[in-house]
Amino acid sequence: MNNYTYNVDKQHEKGKLHAIERINALCDKGTFNEIYSAARHTCTSFGMDKKEIPYDGVITGFGKINGKKVAVYAQDFTVQGGSLGKVHGQKIAELIEKAIEAKCPVIGINDSGGARIQEGVDALCGYGDLFYQNVRASGTVPQISIIAGPCAGGAVYSPGITDFIFAVDSISQMFITGPKVVKSVLFMDISAEDLGGAAIHSQKSGVTHFRCPDEKDCYEKVRRLLDYIPHYYGEEIVQDAKFKFDERKKAKKIAEVLPEESKRGYDIRDVIDCVVDDDSFFEVMQEFATVAVVGFAKIEGKSVGIVANNPANIGGLLNCDASDKIARFVRYCDSFNVPLVTFVDVPGFLPGPDEEQKGIIRHGAKVIYAYSEATVPKVTVITRKAYGGAYIAMCSKHLGADFVYAWPKAEIAVMGAEGALGILYAKEMKDPAQAALVAQKSEEYRNTIMTPTVAAQRNYISEIINPEETRERVARSLEFLADKTQHVAPAKKHGNIPL
Repeated sequence: MNNYTYNVDKQHEKGKLHAIERINALCDKGTFNEIYSAARHTCTSFGMDKKEIPYDGVITGFGKINGKKVAVYAQDFTVQGGSLGKVHGQKIAELIEKAIEAKCPVIGINDSGGARIQEGVDALCGYGDLFYQNVRASGTVPQISIIAGPCAGGAVYSPGITDFIFAVDSISQMFITGPKVVKSVLFMDISAEDLGGAAIHSQKSGVTHFRCPDEKDCYEKVRRLLDYIPHYYGEEIVQDAKFKFDERKKAKKIAEVLPEESKRGYDIRDVIDCVVDDDSFFEVMQEFATVAVVGFAKIEGKSVGIVANNPANIGGLLNCDASDKIARFVRYCDSFNVPLVTFVDVPGFLPGPDEEQKGIIRHGAKVIYAYSEATVPKVTVITRKAYGGAYIAMCSKHLGADFVYAWPKAEIAVMGAEGALGILYAKEMKDPAQAALVAQKSEEYRNTIMTPTVAAQRNYISEIINPEETRERVARSLEFLADKTQHVAPAKKHGNIPL
């Protein structure tokens, strides 16, 4: 550790922890070892030759979290505004490179005014080196970004490449161009909080994955996340020694989840809670695209990725944002060999000009691509509706699901009865005298087309199960698939996901 006196008070005045305090709050006590502390800039422009910038504004090193090794860096806003120059960027880039070699996660705590203007293109070089290592590390070791202050301009792209971004209320700011630029170009007055605060990116843009009320909560959540995910590609997910599951209580609860009326919503988290180990569901992107739910959980002590439609919000219809949310999470889980469990209750993709013009075709295609590409164990449970293209997209057998289970009230079809009859019997539906015929055909459609029995007879469903059986079926299926081998892919460099 260096001998510098950290300007802690200056950070505290802003309601923020200092960089070294952040690292110590994150890492196990006494485990952090600083490296590259003597690194200094070589810039001589604009009086920089007379400026001493300790550790070039970023503390880098390695330590342990939950007893396992991690690489950590924290930008120090009290030192030259945490600005990134060539050496600053090189320090972080080399730390990431070392993390790849050492097979451990990288956690970056961002608090910076952006590129060091005095260094000119050398500062841009620092960012370029950093971005390049971010991409090299992707899918090799997990990368976690904590936004604990301003993060503007080119600085946002490093977190944007990483796997998970944590934002903290009141202190997090992320934007390409700040309020001053917005005012000068667009003549618009807007605060940094309204432009790129934690709530904006958690609820509207979907840039961040977790929003935390304060820094303490943030570091606790990061530590928790690291308990769910492999720390490098190829690391086996170790079963927890102890796990709890209240079988009797959960069986009763799951049996009562579905409303009598098929058009009524319910919270899919109630189903998830009845299948995974007690209190183990750790939701990701909770505030964004709430028609879908994604996150990590434990089943019999082993980590799984959970993807689900949520009928509590506009019936669980897939939209552009939900498609992106699902696709990215599926790709993350597949990257690190985390098994996927998908709960399906989806009446289709959200119709209308807004979604079409935003590119629902392109966004929906991402879900299809991600699930089809994923080679991890994939278990799907259809709780109620599974209509049309959305049925296919949500990890159907046709996209490579290993096992697909359906509850007895599942409805699997091109569309619901009302929509189907509107096409098949459009004329009759306009004639009140034909009401009995329409009712008869509606019942016929429900009994012969929508029932899960039809899909099961055609081998599209592995088994029709009662809700109370779900936990056991999913657990045994994952156990069976634990040593699943990957199919030999056609010769290619990589596919072209519809980004």
